Amino acid sequence: MNAPVTTLAPSAARRLGTMRARRVVIALLALIVLALMLASVAIGYAPVDVPAAAADLVAGRTTLPALVLWELRVPRALLGGLVGFSLGLTGAAMQGYLRNPLADPGILGISSAAALGAVIVFYGGLAASLSLALPLGGIAGAGVAALLLNALAARGSSTLGLILAGIGLSSLAGALTALALNLSPNPYAALEIVFWLMGSLSDRSLDHVLLCLPLMLVGWGLMLSIAPALDALTLGEDTAASLGVGLVSVRVRLVTGAALAVGSGVAVSGAIGFVGLVVPHLMRPLVGARPGANLLPSGLAGAVLVLAADLGVRLLATRPELKLGVVTALVGAPFLIALLLRNRGGRA
Repeated sequence: MNAPVTTLAPSAARRLGTMRARRVVIALLALIVLALMLASVAIGYAPVDVPAAAADLVAGRTTLPALVLWELRVPRALLGGLVGFSLGLTGAAMQGYLRNPLADPGILGISSAAALGAVIVFYGGLAASLSLALPLGGIAGAGVAALLLNALAARGSSTLGLILAGIGLSSLAGALTALALNLSPNPYAALEIVFWLMGSLSDRSLDHVLLCLPLMLVGWGLMLSIAPALDALTLGEDTAASLGVGLVSVRVRLVTGAALAVGSGVAVSGAIGFVGLVVPHLMRPLVGARPGANLLPSGLAGAVLVLAADLGVRLLATRPELKLGVVTALVGAPFLIALLLRNRGGRA
């Protein structure tokens, strides 16, 4: 007698296929991130023999190529991956929580508040006296924004209330930033602030990496921990609450995670826009529609986009180099317009 043949139901087979595709996508993205980081270390304005410089570092010889490699190129490559991962992950978490495909890391005003904190440091002249004053000011600004938003979330405010609070906070931070620029007694300082706000990874050191890395790791952990809740929220907040999802806890973890990850990223790199908006849409057709499944791939895709854009600004023959935030905006703005037109056509 033949043994019975077990077959998977079509829905189960589709889920299994999606899970396998997601693993493949994650593995490929991780390899691309690694390749781009190695390319970022190898490529620069001045030619450097990377193997020889690495050998000098291992041997403890403080040669010029070794210093360039360790003090400039390695931090730039690491920050490109870290900042990009933070932006992509936060964008996917925001879109999943708000059930809005146009949400991005700036929707809660944390990026604007971090930029305001750094601008206040510029305006007060502290940046000239302490090398890490600028990123510390940005982190402080993001922290204040997170406290305000968490106070609102802890009171059980609705998702709409959280969005409105974020929009108000972003508008206030933007107005105060413009006021600081307008009242700046030193026009050169104002120009430096504007350049910093455009976003860049140049002239960063390992101190910047060590400052933002612990905060980013905590922020990533908080946002990845709400992946099951994001899947449940696709059924609506009432249904998710009936399934045991703590809505207040999810809001607090999301806001705190976004503040730590994006706030520390803005603090060390300036404002780099559109990454968190673009990459979740690029990943969704590859990994499926579940918001929780899109978090890690979007983070890796964000790292790919930022590292590739940063390589592009160094390969272009423009001096001084284009700001990274300008390049990502040039990529992201047309994507946003195309997305709006496609959605409009779909509704029609």
